Amino acid sequence: MDATDKAIINRIQSDFPRTERPYASIGEEFGLDEAQVIERVSRLKESGIIRRIGGNFVPDKLGFVSTLCAARVPEGKVEMFTEAVNQYPGVTHNYLRENDYNIWFTFISPSMDEIKANLSEISAKTGVEDIINLPATNVYKIRAQFEL
Repeated sequence: MDATDKAIINRIQSDFPRTERPYASIGEEFGLDEAQVIERVSRLKESGIIRRIGGNFVPDKLGFVSTLCAARVPEGKVEMFTEAVNQYPGVTHNYLRENDYNIWFTFISPSMDEIKANLSEISAKTGVEDIINLPATNVYKIRAQFEL
């Protein structure tokens, strides 16, 4: 990863161009053509430095609800449980933690009733009954920007 890769990463983290040809726009800023930017971003994605490129939305402004869930999953069921959880399109993050509640995930859905139904379904599918639903009462968003 060279200085140009770092500059591109810094540029796209929180302010991805909303233009018809965003990679061409980025290229103009750094003296590259569109193909060069696409090649660099593709290489950074393939190497795992960039995990994903996509929009982030505020769920409640779109009429959705979100919650943080914590599950107590036996060591031998972790992979099976996380695969089951990740099948739900409203799951945006899924983490393994060193804690009695060792799997934490976020869930976004049109309603809390749907989230509760999905959590019950996950429990039935996996046999993991100890899943805590922790809906936000206040949301404090920060801008996560990591300068390279």
